[in-house]
Amino acid sequence: MKNIIVIGGSKGIGNAILTSLLENNKVYNISRTKPEINHNNLIHHSLDILQDDLPNIESVDTLIYCPGSINLKPISRLKLDDFRSDFEINVIGAVKAIQHYLPSLKKGNKPSILLFSTVAAKLGMPFHASVAAAKSAVEGITKSLGAEFAPNIRVNAIAPTVTDTDLASKLLRNDRMIENITERHPLKKYLQPNEVADLANFLISEKAASISGQIFELDCGIVSFKI
Repeated sequence: MKNIIVIGGSKGIGNAILTSLLENNKVYNISRTKPEINHNNLIHHSLDILQDDLPNIESVDTLIYCPGSINLKPISRLKLDDFRSDFEINVIGAVKAIQHYLPSLKKGNKPSILLFSTVAAKLGMPFHASVAAAKSAVEGITKSLGAEFAPNIRVNAIAPTVTDTDLASKLLRNDRMIENITERHPLKKYLQPNEVADLANFLISEKAASISGQIFELDCGIVSFKI
């Protein structure tokens, strides 16, 4: 049974990952709100990752940082504070968690770190300047720390396309928008949270023991194909 920290595991992709891990792992959820699920293997800490002190956990096998943002505006409407806010939640929060739990990860069993980017870091899309800038920094951290922590701690990131979560609800708020999103993807679909959780489970498992410093585009073909 591994000790796994999921930051932001109460909703969306984080919740799908947390739920998938509970049966066989001891999972520490760090989030502002408590998840709806109760389980003997779940320990919840209510706090704000950017403002509050993180709890000490002696030994950590995996750290998963899920918080993110979808702040879509034309550059003329984006304020500098929008860029600062997106950078804080996507980058600074992740760095804070990694720095705090690094000593505990060094005590872990074949430890790993999993972060989250977005397809918008690779594929230029209008109105994504702020979030693409922040997530591009996450990708840089993934590669840099993958090298710095080798061979002891693996670091990878998943870059999902649109996923059916509360965070993306504005993009999927009516049938026409759902149809447009679906048609934009070569595989004629968008993601469900459990699909991201499946990839996350693989990347933190021993099956991925030879993988580090990589960004995995879970993109329904939108980055990879032009059809």
